[in-house]
Amino acid sequence: MRHVHVIVRGRVQGVGYRYALREQARRLGIAGWVRNRRRDAVEAVLVGDAGAVDAALTWMEHGPPGATVDSLETSGGAAFAVPPDGGFEIRHSA
Repeated sequence: MRHVHVIVRGRVQGVGYRYALREQARRLGIAGWVRNRRRDAVEAVLVGDAGAVDAALTWMEHGPPGATVDSLETSGGAAFAVPPDGGFEIRHSA
């Protein structure tokens, strides 16, 4: 099981990035959450099989059509809680 905290910067708000990431996470069987942050950034926590998390991170480097990812910062995410049902949710902005 891999836990990752991710900050994505660039043109990632207003382009459906959070919703597309939720669909990718659900397809890959990843638990966690995603939310907008200030200044053109999105924050996410991914928890799942290492291969599935790696696949999500690869997708996150580009995002959905219309997104422009300038940077992707990752760190350990074990300190962040995930939804109790093991799903993937969109949270309110930070």
